[in-house]
Amino acid sequence: MSDTASDHGSDRTTSQESDGATDRRTRVTVLVALVANLVIAAAKAVGGLVAGSPALLSEAAHSVADSLNEVFLLAALRRSRRPADRRHPFGYGKERFFWSLLAAVGIFVMGGCFSVFQGVEALRNGAEETSGGYAAGLVVLAVALVVEGVSLLRALHQVRAQGGGMDALRDPALRTVVAEDGTAVLGVTLAITGMALHMITGQVVWEASASLAIGVLLGYVAYRLGRDARDQLIGEAVDPELSDRIRSLLAAEPEIDSVEALFTMRMGLDSTMVAARIDLVPGIDSERVEEVSMRIKRSLGRAVPETGEIFLDITDRPAREAAQSPAATGERGGA
Repeated sequence: MSDTASDHGSDRTTSQESDGATDRRTRVTVLVALVANLVIAAAKAVGGLVAGSPALLSEAAHSVADSLNEVFLLAALRRSRRPADRRHPFGYGKERFFWSLLAAVGIFVMGGCFSVFQGVEALRNGAEETSGGYAAGLVVLAVALVVEGVSLLRALHQVRAQGGGMDALRDPALRTVVAEDGTAVLGVTLAITGMALHMITGQVVWEASASLAIGVLLGYVAYRLGRDARDQLIGEAVDPELSDRIRSLLAAEPEIDSVEALFTMRMGLDSTMVAARIDLVPGIDSERVEEVSMRIKRSLGRAVPETGEIFLDITDRPAREAAQSPAATGERGGA
């Protein structure tokens, strides 16, 4: 094996080891969120039934939805790392996006719709709560706020550890946990506000409004997460900055005269397919074309380790220009 190929293989191995470590950190973050949501869901459900609080029951549904979503995300982390096989030659990286889409649907159906239902029912039928019920509900929500805050801080810590910004949030599992925990903190705050105003004024409309607001919030978050997962599932290109870098690297190769077209698609969290139509400089012997092509692929793979598959379509510029010339066009038109 040549030194170039060996270096590329070493870079790819290092990248895979780094990705594996990132996955382990993400798995811990998801497990922390799962345990927190299971405990909080049970506490909210019991407190909501005892207090007869629609806002608290809405938050219980929210936590149940989040718990199920964490199970989806754990499945995504495990299944998306399976190696490529004959039926899936590009690997299973997109499973990460599929399970994230299911998590978004779960947030909407289980959390958002139930919260809206609870709010509407409270407005229609009212809700009577005792002083003890208010106290129990507020204590449960206060504890939930602390636990959800700890889970959110854990997720944000991982985002910072991975460099912060959108690159760190490219992982749909981590992005979903951050969105869930952030929404949970805001949702609990709304529930506390609604319950406190209900206790002070005696008007259930405050608590019902909090439940409706939680439902709308969950619906919006589910829409945003689902839209991102959809874009990645149907084939999303890499960021413009990375695309420009790949084009520049190809154009800098001494054997390439021009890059006529460049297409990219994310196949997983850390795998990108690259397809480029290129013109080689004149004078390269046809027997050397394959050798040149392989060297360019290795060079690009070494510079951008996340390029899992690289396809080069080498065109013949003189032949193409001759085919596009006015004379040739006229001949085809006359024919």
